[in-house]
Amino acid sequence: MNKQTNHKQINRLGFGSWQLGNTEFWGYMSIDEGIDLVRAAIDKGINFFDTAPGYAAGMSEWILGSATNDRREKVFINTKLGHTADGETDFSVSSLREQIYESLERLETDYLDSILLHNPSMDILEGKTDHFEELAKIKEEGLIRNYGVSIDTYEELRAVLDHVELDMVEILFNIFFQSPKTLFKEAHEKGIKLIVKVPLDSGWLTGKYDEFSEFDGIRSRWDDETIQRRASLIRDVKEITGADDLTKYAIAFVLSFPEITAVIPGIKNKEQLNDHIANANFILSNEIKQKLIDLYELKIKDNPLVW
Repeated sequence: MNKQTNHKQINRLGFGSWQLGNTEFWGYMSIDEGIDLVRAAIDKGINFFDTAPGYAAGMSEWILGSATNDRREKVFINTKLGHTADGETDFSVSSLREQIYESLERLETDYLDSILLHNPSMDILEGKTDHFEELAKIKEEGLIRNYGVSIDTYEELRAVLDHVELDMVEILFNIFFQSPKTLFKEAHEKGIKLIVKVPLDSGWLTGKYDEFSEFDGIRSRWDDETIQRRASLIRDVKEITGADDLTKYAIAFVLSFPEITAVIPGIKNKEQLNDHIANANFILSNEIKQKLIDLYELKIKDNPLVW
């Protein structure tokens, strides 16, 4: 199922691009491999690409731009503001236009399908600043076609729905992080496109990790207690689904909520790409969906996991 965004339709399986060129966090990937992977994804029907200047110091945007410059109208490119390619944090209203121009240059395009404020502070989400007025002006000029925020929590989504008008929200949501789901219908009724990030809980919801796994890069953030708890929950999910490979169940859980416009798993090689494409139409049974909701309500809701 697709949803209309201006003149472009967004296919529900999207492409998270944090890993493109990001040797520090995600292992080695050459520029040519990244370009080839993006083009392969487009050829297989993926058209929503999520990136940010802060991903690999601008390299993610650069690779995406190189891969899409000859097929720009086929893709929906979403990037973010607030964390710059040189590692600075800058949410000043006066810098928004400059940050957009820098992304346009790296992405080799003269417009952006959407631009999101990348985890902004609560005063921005509560409409106490001029950020969205400025973005509305830039949208009128045609530099951007949608604007919104990338956020993580129920509380942040609640603030957005109560205080500001925007086109798109990127939200952290998966089997282990379900609190925002009660607001999805309200967001959809307001015409907001909902994009789900971190659908696989940074790899846990693939089913490939357990308490004996060793982590490096971005995944080294977890302490022993967090690893033990996630490992226990993964065993619960495997029992519910009757499967060891959980990826298609995790993605299908997200897409079982009809208000979701797209989900953006990180895809770092063609094997992962082909797996996602093969499972794109997998439908989660209502019984399994409810058991996964019950698991969250019983074991996670009152003691939330750390990301």
